[in-house]
Amino acid sequence: MVTIRKDLLVNGNVYHVFNKSIANYTIFNTEEEYRHFTESFCYANSLDSKLPFSRITIRKVQLGEKVKTLVDIIAYCLMPTHYHFVLKQNIDGGIVKFISKISNSYAKYFNAKHKRNGPLWQGRFKNKLIEQDEELLHLTRYVHLNPVTAYLVDKPQDWNFSSCREYFRDVKNRICRYEEFLDINCAQYKKFVEDRIRYQKELAKIKHLIFE
Repeated sequence: MVTIRKDLLVNGNVYHVFNKSIANYTIFNTEEEYRHFTESFCYANSLDSKLPFSRITIRKVQLGEKVKTLVDIIAYCLMPTHYHFVLKQNIDGGIVKFISKISNSYAKYFNAKHKRNGPLWQGRFKNKLIEQDEELLHLTRYVHLNPVTAYLVDKPQDWNFSSCREYFRDVKNRICRYEEFLDINCAQYKKFVEDRIRYQKELAKIKHLIFE
């Protein structure tokens, strides 16, 4: 029997998309695993099925090749047991297809590597519609501060597996497309994020947008 999601996602809308591992299992153990997942979501996002994986590397996506995509990735953060994406849907079913492709692909890779069987993810991903620019701005801060909240790093830019450095302009190559949604001054945004490092859990403005 096919299960149809009741929360149909609308083209052009922006969503906070989140999922975690089953039983809080650590699914990203090494830099190689983080990199593999990042490469897989860059590849999975392409609508050009004729383009082989070797052609859609992170570098090509970051350098701005005009590749038609399922979604626009506005922000992201990978954590040891879960991931966060902020996505705009570009085609019908784009977010579902994107998440399904990366989830299934990574589960196969991880299970083969670690010689395990069974599901890797808790279940279907969760999503929240982002309706206002201010919500989106605060949500990106929340996403980028996740590694600090978890005491994995002292500063969000020290975490290699999120889009924080893209927002801080600390990398030349980029995955995310956020200019259409956020008019960001790099120095001001950096201060906006770092000023709330100690108060991540008090970000009441996005309390209804998070899932933990």
